[in-house]
Amino acid sequence: MLLAFDTSSPTVTAALHDGTDVVAEEVSQQPMKHGEQLMPTIQRVLDAVGVVPRDLTALAVGVGPGPFTGLRVGLVTARTLAHTLDVPVYGVCSLDVLAVQAIDTGAVPEEFVVATDARRREVYVATYADGVRTGGPEVRKPVDVATQAPVVGEGATLYPDQFPDGREPLRPSAGWLARTVAEERAPLTDPEPLYLRRPDTAAPRPPKQVS
Repeated sequence: MLLAFDTSSPTVTAALHDGTDVVAEEVSQQPMKHGEQLMPTIQRVLDAVGVVPRDLTALAVGVGPGPFTGLRVGLVTARTLAHTLDVPVYGVCSLDVLAVQAIDTGAVPEEFVVATDARRREVYVATYADGVRTGGPEVRKPVDVATQAPVVGEGATLYPDQFPDGREPLRPSAGWLARTVAEERAPLTDPEPLYLRRPDTAAPRPPKQVS
């Protein structure tokens, strides 16, 4: 039984895959509450199928790119659970998960772009062709990566002038993350975050000397 979850977007998503397909999926109702929402969301997924943690055989986690705080919650939880349960944990670029879903649902042609919200009036962006990532991920200003190609993700919703051909899905789904890992549809990595920029917080400077 594979448990998958992603905290790279404003909402938390978790799902269970039984080796054949996704059997349960939950999305948190409160945005920007990753620390408070992740474990309850995971618990609802487990309860929906009558599974307990010791039944899990592997974990999958979205590694971003995404904001520092949200990714840290997801990645720390994944590593802790994997260590406690003694099961493997697989990381996947969250943009790749959006791409797999878009391809399998017929939302995009052979070549397209995935763009998600990076805040600061920027987007996380990657390009795809024939189901393979051909560029990115990177963080860019929308005007610098404007395109007429189909664009999956919230980037097109936020910046329609730069990305006029917006397509769904908008945010990563843990169900599709689970399918991506189970079917090895994207590169699998260690559970290390893709921040692409420095965190907003900074180490305090040493105090000034009083003369």
